[in-house]
Amino acid sequence: MAAPLTPLLTVDTVIEMIDRPGRPIVLIERKHPPHGWALPGGFVDVGERLEQAAVREAREETSLNVRLVALLGCYSDPARDRRGHTVSAVYVATASGEPHARDDARNVVLCDPADCPELAFDHATIIADYLRYRESGALAPLRC
Repeated sequence: MAAPLTPLLTVDTVIEMIDRPGRPIVLIERKHPPHGWALPGGFVDVGERLEQAAVREAREETSLNVRLVALLGCYSDPARDRRGHTVSAVYVATASGEPHARDDARNVVLCDPADCPELAFDHATIIADYLRYRESGALAPLRC
């Protein structure tokens, strides 16, 4: 039996800097196309748990050791990534220390989640869901 053709699986992480006033979040400037500002994240490796991938990608791109605190939601709009259909499990995490751009990140910035620069992919939607989560504890809504 042939393997089914399915979307690629990714993870993204909203990293709250708990050692900074206002708990800013970490954004990376992507080194590779599509360029722009984004949440740290990337593709899940075969044999890897989603949680492991989220922690690994956060460390690879920001040098931060994160602690996952919640699964915010899954994002699966076929148009979310112009390179092809991806599905992303998005986590909320905490970290402290000084982030440094590494791996696929050209630059890193801390920002107020209510005042982010223009974001790649569907990350503006994810940040809006995160702000709702931060205010009320509500997870991302189901989008049918």
